[in-house]
Amino acid sequence: MSGGADVVIVGGGSAGAVLASRLTEDPTRSVLLVEAGRAYGVDEYPDDLLDAAHVPASAVHEWGYTARGGAASPEIDAPRAKVLGGCSAHNATVAMRARPSDIREWEQHGLDDWTVEEVMATYKEIENTPDGDEAYHGRTGPFPIRVRKYEELTRSLRGFIDAAAAEGFPLVDDFNGPNPSGVGGYPVNVIDGVRQNTGVVYLTDEVRSRPNLEISGDVLVDRVLFDQRRAIGVVTESGAEIAAGEVILSGGSYGSPAILLRSGVGSAADLAELDIDVVADLPVGQRLHDQPFYYNAYALKPGALDMRPAVGALLWRQSTEARGDELDMHVAVTHLMAPEYSPTGGAIALSVAVVKPDSRGTLALRSRDPREQPEIDCNYLAEERDARRMLEGVRLTRKLARNPALAQFLELEILPGDAVGDDQLADAIASNLASYGHPTATVPMGGPDDPWAVVDSDGAVKGIDGLRVVDASIMPVVPSVALNTTTIMIAERIARAAYPG
Repeated sequence: MSGGADVVIVGGGSAGAVLASRLTEDPTRSVLLVEAGRAYGVDEYPDDLLDAAHVPASAVHEWGYTARGGAASPEIDAPRAKVLGGCSAHNATVAMRARPSDIREWEQHGLDDWTVEEVMATYKEIENTPDGDEAYHGRTGPFPIRVRKYEELTRSLRGFIDAAAAEGFPLVDDFNGPNPSGVGGYPVNVIDGVRQNTGVVYLTDEVRSRPNLEISGDVLVDRVLFDQRRAIGVVTESGAEIAAGEVILSGGSYGSPAILLRSGVGSAADLAELDIDVVADLPVGQRLHDQPFYYNAYALKPGALDMRPAVGALLWRQSTEARGDELDMHVAVTHLMAPEYSPTGGAIALSVAVVKPDSRGTLALRSRDPREQPEIDCNYLAEERDARRMLEGVRLTRKLARNPALAQFLELEILPGDAVGDDQLADAIASNLASYGHPTATVPMGGPDDPWAVVDSDGAVKGIDGLRVVDASIMPVVPSVALNTTTIMIAERIARAAYPG
């Protein structure tokens, strides 16, 4: 083997960049961070990654994944970033915390040490925001969060908030506070229009200058190397072997399970079909949990074509079929639809997401080739309650679009289109599904009695020494928010718990 380090981290995204920063605070621990995409310097990121209105990134910074959405949506885009900073470098910049009820769902999987109190304390510690009540918010953490104020928003985004308020939804000034049900401006990791990704805010010039940290870009990892049941390094697509005292996979909810499967960690029956020797028979990729998304899109009137900021307003509510206190529906209102799709040159999308879905999907290998993307089946709307809630959400957005506060800015409905009546709406939704971009649970964490658990509460792969997974893939249940802030929180907590000192 060549090179190597005490810890080799595979993937420099929202989790991997955090881990590299935290683990190298101990000068006696050497860390090698390998990233499949480009490893830009702090001041070298190109415009498509810096511009918070550019979502997702250009093809050079993308894996190009596709997935099966549902029965009537056989192929949809499944964007995942391929660059240092990961999805925090190309996402919609939403910076929201999971709710206490989300974390309590994790605890039910035998994760007694993931308590609401400790998780919320970690959110506060990583946060750097001037907004909100100091009892709930951090002022000096590394991760910048700013709340979109009403007066910052475009006329049509303000019109949406006004329309929702007119329909009886409460105004929310802090979605990361104790009462997030209602409508208001998004919290975002944006300063002066610039997306603040983990490759910048955690891997600062000072951190990158540490002699015990090496960052290597354009390195695609094929699999983990084992000595019996201990990880001792990784193999790249070129066949190069890199030695490691410990390996951490932070390749995301599609990348990490694919590496595990190619390494012989997964369902023995599935591995046998590809003639992969079994190292550990574990249910990798069998519980994919992602949130279905539908764009109810409108052309803006010629006099209201302002589209920046692109990400601005959210309605977070309970559907009529919500369980307990869950807030299971988002109406995410943005200008992220490209202007050329609108006959007027401006658009607004009132996008609906069922954020606490019942349906589960799968991820499997197509082949042993690390350059071939895995087979991703999101299985959206397979459970009838999900389909009913999605239909309820789109009916609501159409109602809000007719409210005079918003309707004054809208020229026409682009998707599904004015010709689609209510009796055709369910079919129109099912055949035009998209991903909210929040896949989880392909390598779920859980306690010793959880039959679906692949890793323990510190990300250690069960039955194997020297191998962890730390990224969004280990969330056993998708939280009711965008994942980026929660992924950072997970990396911070596991860095402290598993690597003290």
